Amino acid sequence: MARIELKNVEKAFGKVEVIKPLNLDIEDGEFVVFVGPSGCGKSTLLRLIAGLEDTTAGTIEIDGKDSTSMPPGKRGLAMVFQSYALYPHMTVRKNIAFPMRMAKIPRAEQKRRIESAAEVLNLTDYLDRRPGQLSGGQRQRVAIGRAIVREPSAFLFDEPLSNLDAALRVGMRMEITELHKRLETTMIYVTHDQVEAMTMADKIVVLHDGVIEQTGSPLELYNRPVNLFVAEFIGSPKMNIINGEQASGIDAYKIGIRPEHISISTQSGLWKATVGVAEHLGSDTFFHAKVEGMSDPITVRTDGNMQVDRGSTIYLSPDEQKVHRFDSQGIRI
Repeated sequence: MARIELKNVEKAFGKVEVIKPLNLDIEDGEFVVFVGPSGCGKSTLLRLIAGLEDTTAGTIEIDGKDSTSMPPGKRGLAMVFQSYALYPHMTVRKNIAFPMRMAKIPRAEQKRRIESAAEVLNLTDYLDRRPGQLSGGQRQRVAIGRAIVREPSAFLFDEPLSNLDAALRVGMRMEITELHKRLETTMIYVTHDQVEAMTMADKIVVLHDGVIEQTGSPLELYNRPVNLFVAEFIGSPKMNIINGEQASGIDAYKIGIRPEHISISTQSGLWKATVGVAEHLGSDTFFHAKVEGMSDPITVRTDGNMQVDRGSTIYLSPDEQKVHRFDSQGIRI
């Protein structure tokens, strides 16, 4: 396992500052997810840790050793990319063995590692097949197996599920999470999908324009976002953000309330609203309602069996204990 420390790390491409000075500690055995919108710097930060990009300033330490100028192959890390990058003419066995052959690891040791990785990844029955005979999820497991046999101190994943369909993504999320529990190895995982971040991470790092907005456990970020960006980014469907003067006496420049923290009544409540689109998902129903005096519609999450007709009048009441308040700078009050 590896403990990774970033100290005042910066990255610029010419005059464009992609990563502004940041500090981050990743503990031994942690599953850390870098999440944020496209262009926020999360993949660049991962590549800096991997040694695939040079830092403009700052220090990267791996297990207490300055690794800032160390070449990628010397860092003891293994990276899994969005593209599987498998050799189509090689069997699964040979694809997994490839990095060990390059490292001139003895054949007996190669065999041991291949069989161990295949067992962990449920690939034992596919070792003699070629990539073209595998599903997308199986090919991604082969790519992960190729990383496992290197026996790295940490795994780096760069949006590894982006090429998979929705059902496979869910399955692979669970498999990678289970893999982390089995190997007990440090993992850093990059995604733009906050659902992946919430379901997989021990610790989430939210990035925006090259800055770390907040670091914490999934529930810490969900329940106590430090600013408006994190509040709106974490959570699906996203938090309702309302101008303070439109919020009927709830005192703040802006307030936030999650869809599940608003109660619905046909009789009375704090906000009178008109039902717009209703999304029935079976276990849940999401109502999008126009509240009198508010510029943006409010999303409400309720029981899947609740039926409210489009255009009907309802009353909404936020749970006062669950209201998030923000000042004019977007900082949590």
